[in-house]
Amino acid sequence: MSLTQQDIDFIKTNMPVWLAEQSLGKPTAVYEIELRERMVRVEEELKHQRELMRQGFEQMDKRFDEMIRRHDRHFLWLIAFITTVGGLVIAAGKLW
Repeated sequence: MSLTQQDIDFIKTNMPVWLAEQSLGKPTAVYEIELRERMVRVEEELKHQRELMRQGFEQMDKRFDEMIRRHDRHFLWLIAFITTVGGLVIAAGKLW
């Protein structure tokens, strides 16, 4: 099936309309402006994401500091308990 001259003329006359409908035939200036606007939006969103990540890391640091303080208190309590029990065992051994 070959194209006739009439088919070729039809395609040539309607191609810009079809491309415009698909937004592929936009002028380069309009396309460039849209790309720049999109890049600005993406950069703003990335900046926002970085800020959220920074806040999340700060909160994690606070939680780790609290956890370390809590473990230190438990460790000191455990050392005191072991020392007390050890002293009682030694005292009981000397009494018998």
